[in-house]
Amino acid sequence: MTRPFIAITGGIGSGKSYVCRLLKKRGIRVYDCDAAAKRLMRTSAPLRQQLRQLVGPQVYRGCILQKRVLAEFLLASEQNKQAVNDVVHPAVARDFMYSGYQWLESAILFDSGFHRRVPFSKVVCVSAPVEVRLSRIMARDGISREKAMEWVGSQMPQEQVEAMSDFVIENDGATPLEPQIERLLAAVSTP
Repeated sequence: MTRPFIAITGGIGSGKSYVCRLLKKRGIRVYDCDAAAKRLMRTSAPLRQQLRQLVGPQVYRGCILQKRVLAEFLLASEQNKQAVNDVVHPAVARDFMYSGYQWLESAILFDSGFHRRVPFSKVVCVSAPVEVRLSRIMARDGISREKAMEWVGSQMPQEQVEAMSDFVIENDGATPLEPQIERLLAAVSTP
């Protein structure tokens, strides 16, 4: 029997990575989609070739990704962003499926349509009030409130992500996380 795949998602500043660290302390390895995408864009020759064809040969200097060139292409249009996602996300999904990991972390699981690329049995949303999220983002990244609000506003609304998820972990800084993680682990271990 194959093990079920479980996705952890939530908007920027919700505390997904912190929840994943708590899971790691319990021996649960969580696949990081962002880190995997960066690694694959560096190491996968087929992915590099697809990006060169899409963006242009200047997107790589040798095997080194030119982040500025890719960022300019991404920001030029929604179509460009989707085209890059259509190249990178299938590679990340394949990598995850063969990684041996059961758990996956993705900030834009629903925004990107990644949830349709992998047969997840459960989706967990890590949620926090917008003011808490803004404070975390500003402190972590040293940016203005306006820039933090722009980042939050660029993602799918948290309420929508919660509604599409099977389980919500409230990471508001006041509600204890450990009992919620216990409930989550109990929920995912029962078919």
